[in-house]
Amino acid sequence: QVQLVESGGGLVQTGGSLRLSCRASGTIASINGMAWYRQAPGKQRELVSSITTGGRTDYADSVKGRFTISRDNALSMVYLQMNSLKPEDTAVYYCNADIQTAWYRNYAAFWGQGTQVTVSS
Repeated sequence: QVQLVESGGGLVQTGGSLRLSCRASGTIASINGMAWYRQAPGKQRELVSSITTGGRTDYADSVKGRFTISRDNALSMVYLQMNSLKPEDTAVYYCNADIQTAWYRNYAAFWGQGTQVTVSS
């Protein structure tokens, strides 16, 4: 069984910063790509940022220059540093990871339970 547990969400004023963390635990043979998604009320879930095992990153245009994704492969963790936050960043943020639970299994996508980020104007 695999669990992704996020932390670090909260309420912040416009222009503030938050750092989200996500730790993968359980029966894990290997972790491939990791990512952060978000879903605002009434909107579809969208990809915010992703990072490969080797550290290659990608960002949604709306967060480029403000958010930074990083990971610690030894700890099975992924982080999202969010700076210059705007009210439109308000959403539930979800951690996602492609995980192989045994060497003979394919990678599968796992999700965290989500953490609320609210940016007040």
